[in-house]
Amino acid sequence: MSRTARDEGVLVIGLGRFGAAIALTLEKLGTQVLAIDTDPDLVQKYSGQLTHLVRADATQPEVLEQVGAGGFRTAVVGVGTSIESSVLIATNLVDLGKPVIWAKAISPAHGRILQRIGAHHVVYPEADAGKRVAHLVNGHLMDFIEFDDDFAIVKMRPPREVQGMTLADSDIRKRFGVTVVGVKSPGKDFTYAVPETVVAAHDLLIVSGRTGQIEKFSQRA
Repeated sequence: MSRTARDEGVLVIGLGRFGAAIALTLEKLGTQVLAIDTDPDLVQKYSGQLTHLVRADATQPEVLEQVGAGGFRTAVVGVGTSIESSVLIATNLVDLGKPVIWAKAISPAHGRILQRIGAHHVVYPEADAGKRVAHLVNGHLMDFIEFDDDFAIVKMRPPREVQGMTLADSDIRKRFGVTVVGVKSPGKDFTYAVPETVVAAHDLLIVSGRTGQIEKFSQRA
């Protein structure tokens, strides 16, 4: 991989489900990716799907130097089965100085260690997925994305009490503290919501707001 490609690309370390999903998605989006894993079976599995793939042990500083890790703008530490390996890899990347580091954590304690050694972003994919599913299993929400500051965006069916009304008449923001961002009617394109938008029973709403307020609003559906 050329120096320019590295500078614009992403280094992904660990090809478990999390790391592989990131690497494959980035490649589909046209981003240059170099993936590293120690498992020969995983390297073989993805050899036909990822353009740049190396079997190597990123816990060794010299390995990262050999693959030019310091030239990447972003690095993802997707190793989750071994906290020790995850921390060693993140430490090696911090020592290189340049990459913005995204690291997967499997517990709050693991995440705190990664943050303290210098990882810029720590994610908890299993915990986040569990929270997301918990919001969906009640049957009121069809999709759910929560942000760090207790703010969420959801996809849901409209509560009966606002059906057949314009957003101005239903006054959802004042009554429930949430904002209808957009509406998707069956067979029609998504449209951004305006006060004159009429909400029908079979529409899908994109709603934003505080998590607790969205939950209360969705329970009226």
